Amino acid sequence: QVQLHESGGGLVQAGGSLGLSCAASGRTLSTYRTGWFRQAPGKEREFVGSIDSGVGRTYYANVVKGRIIISRDNAKNTVYLQMNSLKPEDTAVYYCASGLPGQYDVWGQGTQVIVSS
Repeated sequence: QVQLHESGGGLVQAGGSLGLSCAASGRTLSTYRTGWFRQAPGKEREFVGSIDSGVGRTYYANVVKGRIIISRDNAKNTVYLQMNSLKPEDTAVYYCASGLPGQYDVWGQGTQVIVSS
């Protein structure tokens, strides 16, 4: 059974940084695309960024570009989301997902990020 587990969420002040992790079991993340998404209360889930399989080309949503870095540790089978210069509007539940491009088939349970002003 493939499982993803996010961790690292919490409360941070605006302007601060936070790092999230997405650890996988039952699947080698480096052979699939891993995406990060977020959902704020009352809003639809939105794409944050992703890292491709193999060499790991990254893609970032415009709303977070320049403030986040997605990376992967193949030895730990874990993908990371480093967020800097956080804003209150970054408050959301953050999810990681794994699958083929545009076909994420496995999702984590999410981790809450709260950015205080």
